[in-house]
Amino acid sequence: MTGPVLYTCAGSRGMRATWAAEEAGVDIDLVLLPFPPRHLAPEFMALNPLGTVPLLIDGETRLTESCAIAHYLATRDGYTDLAIGPGEPDYGEYCDFTHHADATLTFPQTVFLRFALFEKDKGLAEAGHAYAKWFHKRLIKIEQRLAQREYLCADRFTVADICVGYALILAERVGLDEGVPAAIKEYRARLTGRASYQRAYAREDAGRRAI
Repeated sequence: MTGPVLYTCAGSRGMRATWAAEEAGVDIDLVLLPFPPRHLAPEFMALNPLGTVPLLIDGETRLTESCAIAHYLATRDGYTDLAIGPGEPDYGEYCDFTHHADATLTFPQTVFLRFALFEKDKGLAEAGHAYAKWFHKRLIKIEQRLAQREYLCADRFTVADICVGYALILAERVGLDEGVPAAIKEYRARLTGRASYQRAYAREDAGRRAI
């Protein structure tokens, strides 16, 4: 039986999955695609009709949501310290912050990217910048949570940090960092300084160069 196969684009939300695999010690077959794959790798549509990345295939299991994939990899062979299970302290908070990462933080970032950067010639930049303000305002939940904590949940690094961390990494990359509080930037530096993140980044970058 083959192991999990992760289809992604370098630096996309799939980084959550690549990073989680490194943290959990799960051996994945990493397949890097050109962006956007629906146009530049049309054969991918046969695997994922949505045309989106990431896509994880593990036997009969197929997942397309980055935060779900990160949690799946952290618990694939049983719960690890990367995940928080029912009955543990901060279980509810773990669920909340893991989903907050994509539904509340990454969503407005993607709208900003589309309207303010990718399609600014269509006169939609103002709408994109409005979503940038939305993103910055919603960082208050992270800032307050980290006021006296090193990590988001249970006093340890978890998938919630991976998922939120990616949104903060993306903010720096796409020009949204000016509105990110200093304390959150320090948190991001702790996350990206982890050896697992460095390995994940290097692996995706090598795959990107090979395309």
